[in-house]
Amino acid sequence: MQALRFLLPFLKPYRRLAISALICLVALVILDLSIPRLVQRIIDQGIRAHNQEVVLYTGLLMLCISLLSLAMAVANNYLSVKVGEGVARDLRESVFLQIQDLSFGNLDRMQTGGLMVRLASDTAAIQRIVNISLRIGTRAPLLMLGSLILMVDTSPSLALMLLPLILLTLTIVTVFMLRMEPLFLMVQQKFDHLNTVLQENISGVRLIKAFVRADHERSRFDEANTAFTRYSIRILRTLSTMSPLLTLCVNAGIVLVIWHGGLAAIRGELTVGQIVAFTNYLLTTLTPLAMMAILSNAWANGLASTRRIKDLLETVPDVTDVATSSATPLTALGEGPLEVRFCGVSFRYNEGDPAGNGEKSEWILCDIDLVIRPGSTVAVLGATGAGKSTLINLIPRFYEVSCGSILVNGIDIRQLQQQDLRSLIAVVPQETILFSGTVADNIRYGKPEATQSEVEAAARTAQAHDFIMTLPEGYETRIEERGGNLSGGQRQRVAVARAILCEPRLLILDDSTSALDVDTESRLQQALSRLPFAHTSLIVAQRVSTVLTADTIVILDKGRIAGQGSHEELLAHNPIYQEIYTSQLGQDDLPEPVFKEEAVS
Repeated sequence: MQALRFLLPFLKPYRRLAISALICLVALVILDLSIPRLVQRIIDQGIRAHNQEVVLYTGLLMLCISLLSLAMAVANNYLSVKVGEGVARDLRESVFLQIQDLSFGNLDRMQTGGLMVRLASDTAAIQRIVNISLRIGTRAPLLMLGSLILMVDTSPSLALMLLPLILLTLTIVTVFMLRMEPLFLMVQQKFDHLNTVLQENISGVRLIKAFVRADHERSRFDEANTAFTRYSIRILRTLSTMSPLLTLCVNAGIVLVIWHGGLAAIRGELTVGQIVAFTNYLLTTLTPLAMMAILSNAWANGLASTRRIKDLLETVPDVTDVATSSATPLTALGEGPLEVRFCGVSFRYNEGDPAGNGEKSEWILCDIDLVIRPGSTVAVLGATGAGKSTLINLIPRFYEVSCGSILVNGIDIRQLQQQDLRSLIAVVPQETILFSGTVADNIRYGKPEATQSEVEAAARTAQAHDFIMTLPEGYETRIEERGGNLSGGQRQRVAVARAILCEPRLLILDDSTSALDVDTESRLQQALSRLPFAHTSLIVAQRVSTVLTADTIVILDKGRIAGQGSHEELLAHNPIYQEIYTSQLGQDDLPEPVFKEEAVS
């Protein structure tokens, strides 16, 4: 019932169509139930009385009823399909929007394969139960109820004798449906895992081939595939047991009607027409039960899918906005580059999990106090795992701070709407993501209205224009899946151009030049220092050469700030920076400038 109540809001926009479908269905049931009565009339008043006129007119009436039933069935099917498709479309949209609204923390706890199954397979299963509910699923109970009433009206004694058999059949169907729902839920979970393994294999196929791990991945897939198949077989085994039992109940009912009804007919208590009508009503009672049992797999599957989508849509994002009425407007931030201030910030993963699922990790960041002055370039340097990427992910609220606060121009970022905050920031992530479309489409992704000249200017600044012009169709060259037709350095430069084109007030580069050669990186840094719009820059890097010209270099070590200052200050006084510097550049004393000033091409 919870699952059905969950679906009601999605059915509400289509209530007129659904009601029309049900009206057609009720009319269809009434017409179907009239046929056995007309057959009884032909036998008792026509054939036995040798009245050809009754046979003729009743036959014509049955033909008209059959044609009208056909029209009602077609209308019901059309309306039911329209409602089912509409509900499925709205569900897919809701699931997609919910995935978009979830924070990084929520997505970290979910599997990509599972989300894809919910968006595709689960919504299709719900579409099927909506169709079934408005067609067979509703028709069967109405036929059963109407047939039971007409059975009692035809022969109360026969109906009373068959009541235990009908209750037994109903019990069998109910037990099997209750047993199958958890099985279908387990099948969906195994299907999630199967899709996750498949998605990882497709996205990591190059790595698999490079490390000659095809046999290992084949074993993983086989294990997931076998588990999915095992539970599917259990469902089919259950169905194969249920069908013979229901067939036995139907045949037993017919035998009882013929036996008891035949004796009653001999005694003159029933007519042959009544026995035939009663038999038809019995079949109309038990056959829908058998049909519902056969369709119970779709019901159980749909209910399991409804629960899974319900859980997803009811997931509360770790990062939420304040009410629009109390949110701080963007105008309060003023104009120009942003100032970012970390005030006693600490963070660990799974801190915001409202359900308490998953163990909380160790503290990734501890007591971070940092001021990034407006218009400055601040670089964050540290060993792998020091918390560099986590630090910058807190600024756009990809994750929520566990302790402390982050201020932008003196305003707590939690008082800003996420969309407003992120409209001021452009992030070039550590893992470059390119979308299907042309090179130009990817560059103007954050600013769709940008002109071609603006796109080219951003590409020139990002040192991407020259290689783009060597592509088969230049800026109109199609990007293959995951940017497969571009090198790592080329993808990074396209991503940098995408960020520059937005003219952000805060530009965040998360190790976004790691795939570039030293000369290209030097020219890119010089170009970034001369951007025509006012902004603050925050750079995360592994290489010392990337951060030499920064106004302030922040050293992170095990989640804490181990030093900050200019290159010269840190080289003179900070042992961690000295160790990083000498290990990468091999010099103990202050070097000559590493890069010559060059004109940006």
